[in-house]
Amino acid sequence: MTYLLALDQGTSSSRSIVFDETGHTVAMAQLELQQIYPQPGWVEHDAQEIWRIQLATARDALTKAGITASQVKAVGITNQRETTVVWNRKTGVPIHHAIVWQDRRAEPTCADLRARGLADTIQTKTGLLVDAYFSGTKLKWLMDNVPGARAQATNGELAFGTIDSWLIWQLTEGKVHVTDVSNASRTMLFNVHTNLWDEDLLAALDIPASLMPAVQPSASLFGEVAPGLLGHTIPIGGVAGDQQSALFGQACFKAGMVKNTYGTGCFMLMHTGGTFQTSQNGLITTSAAQVAPTLAAPRAALPPEGARSGLGRPGAATYHSQPQFALEGSVFVGGAVVQWLRDGLHAIQGSGEVQSLAQSVPDSGGVIVVPAFTGLGAPYWKPDARGSITGLTRGSTLAHIARAALESIAFQSAALLQAMSRDAVSAGAAAVSELRVDGGACVNDLLMQFQADLLGIPVVRPAVTETTALGAAYLAGLTTGVYRSTDELTDLWKAERRFLPTLPPARAKDLMERWEHAVRQTSL
Repeated sequence: MTYLLALDQGTSSSRSIVFDETGHTVAMAQLELQQIYPQPGWVEHDAQEIWRIQLATARDALTKAGITASQVKAVGITNQRETTVVWNRKTGVPIHHAIVWQDRRAEPTCADLRARGLADTIQTKTGLLVDAYFSGTKLKWLMDNVPGARAQATNGELAFGTIDSWLIWQLTEGKVHVTDVSNASRTMLFNVHTNLWDEDLLAALDIPASLMPAVQPSASLFGEVAPGLLGHTIPIGGVAGDQQSALFGQACFKAGMVKNTYGTGCFMLMHTGGTFQTSQNGLITTSAAQVAPTLAAPRAALPPEGARSGLGRPGAATYHSQPQFALEGSVFVGGAVVQWLRDGLHAIQGSGEVQSLAQSVPDSGGVIVVPAFTGLGAPYWKPDARGSITGLTRGSTLAHIARAALESIAFQSAALLQAMSRDAVSAGAAAVSELRVDGGACVNDLLMQFQADLLGIPVVRPAVTETTALGAAYLAGLTTGVYRSTDELTDLWKAERRFLPTLPPARAKDLMERWEHAVRQTSL
């Protein structure tokens, strides 16, 4: 049996999963990650803790699987995107806590970019809207606020990376500084048309080019795990940001296919193939996971020790990857609203209790929860919005609020898919006809049925719901010859359940109008 090891580093936890060659889970290990909140709107992680627990889960997963590292064909990495780490190249020590994707401290920098008239240029080059969500402004904050950081960066002493780069640096014991196109595309510094770091955007944010990692296709050889870490050398053959990895794991390889991941946030992506499409409905355009055209060549062309790109050219020059794109909408607070019920309101003792509490009432009783705890993402992009509970009456209970909180995940996702369908139709394509779902909250049948009811289309849950990690494993398997093509991966994908809409369209429309009314009330 051939095994693949996926390292899945998320916002709230780190996991490692051993898959067999058919895509079935053999063993999994998971550890929670400490969340650090220095002040309202700021979110940080300890990057060294991320590395420690990721390595611990990898070792534990191999032990649970009853195999050794020598039996693993390749490692794939998927990660929380946009989260920003800067570390010293010599010591490997971060200069500051990692700034998490949810963090809003860089909003003043974004306001400045908009005031300078750079929003259109940034969207044209990167596909992104100017927002503190993305890595570039977080990186600028570190350069401006950590004493000595800019001088050290200018001297080439520091390295920047999203979490994938940080893990690869650690796994290769500092030999490789690299990222993939999907993670690079989330920085607001990467030209997705050329697959290169953009000199003008680096200059606009005053980012020294020496900080930047080399950029490679998502399925290519990124280095090798040092033998002392897991007991044997293993090639790192696949890397993708978590949402692009989930799109890949859901076998959404063709234009028009859509998936939604229900995690800490919710992230909906529609593959658009080689077409760069600018949304007219508040979505962003991002790079999808890309496969090196000749996988034999990358295996023979390992990035040199200490590789870094300056302008990303070594990765691009080695592989000549063909750009692939997706439209994306991001919900900042998805499953995190359940954590709020547990830790904030103390309405439940454990996250698994939310479905039974929500089902104890027939509906939300008119209560609507808008969990705009860190503003609202797509398609609204309201950074100043704050969470609200509306529709309360004397008869409202914790059960109603719990149901409304759960339903808020579906409402936000429905708004995304409706925006996506409008973009598809305006581009001459058909409206979205099916939604593939994954992530922790997709196991909640009540939520998935409500999602189908709001959308009026089938919601399809796969047999393997760990599709984020599975996508990374598939990418690694393509690089190392476990799989011959994406057609083979399409054949492996299987549905576990299809949720069909049961709500009359007029009722669904009325519910969405009430939701939109509640959203309008969130601005202070």
